[in-house]
Amino acid sequence: VGLSHADHATPADRAGLQTIAARALPIALAVTAVALQIVYPLVTPGPARDRVTVVIVIVFAAAVLTHALVWRGPRFAATLFVTTTLGGLVIEVIGVSTGLPFGHYRYLDSLGMQVLGVPVVVALAWTMMAYPAYTVSEVIGGGVLRRAVVGGWALAAWDLFLDPQMVQAGHWEWQTTRWEMAGIPVSNYVAWFVVATVMMLALRALTTPSAAPVDDRVPLGLYIWTFASSVLAHAAFFGLPWSALTGGIGMGVVVLALVRALTRLRA
Repeated sequence: VGLSHADHATPADRAGLQTIAARALPIALAVTAVALQIVYPLVTPGPARDRVTVVIVIVFAAAVLTHALVWRGPRFAATLFVTTTLGGLVIEVIGVSTGLPFGHYRYLDSLGMQVLGVPVVVALAWTMMAYPAYTVSEVIGGGVLRRAVVGGWALAAWDLFLDPQMVQAGHWEWQTTRWEMAGIPVSNYVAWFVVATVMMLALRALTTPSAAPVDDRVPLGLYIWTFASSVLAHAAFFGLPWSALTGGIGMGVVVLALVRALTRLRA
């Protein structure tokens, strides 16, 4: 008497409910990240917007890490974190200390806690887009090297939006050089592509493909959303038409290839 239906649930039922809850978590985090990004341009530039920036990166990174954990397992999620978050932090520390491989730049104090001159949130930013880029390359397909190159391009193309926006926001600054685009050294974009491709190769070398079916709609959706929202925001809200164009082309070719691949898979 007084027992609910849930009290009679079998272990299999409880496991099923736990699986549903686990799979709902990255969806909820992704929706939250998108909502925060929609709010971001409406926040007055300054400390409040800086805090929103940090929260967006943390929530976005949590969405992709939990998705990787739920759908690809703890080994893959741990490898993703080590390769992109810790690896990203290491390459950024080298970058601000030596100017290699990106060029000479420095972070200001607007993004919170730093490690050796690099905000911790910057390391998470590598992860937040590395995983969507990885899943994009999985759909587009090809051999290991081709997928790594596609994933590397997909990640590096995002920086065509990121760097101009963050420089404008006062989060970091560059020592300009002869070869630059809108105040950002071209060497930065070349280095991003090389580093991102190495990250994709490392992810594939240190993990094994999931034997079970994987639902990648969350990270794929986040990649497409980032492309579309960045073009709109740079063109309409931030006054950055050049990055709207270059980023739109850079990420746009990836999105076009992704849509074509998805169309073929569903045919």
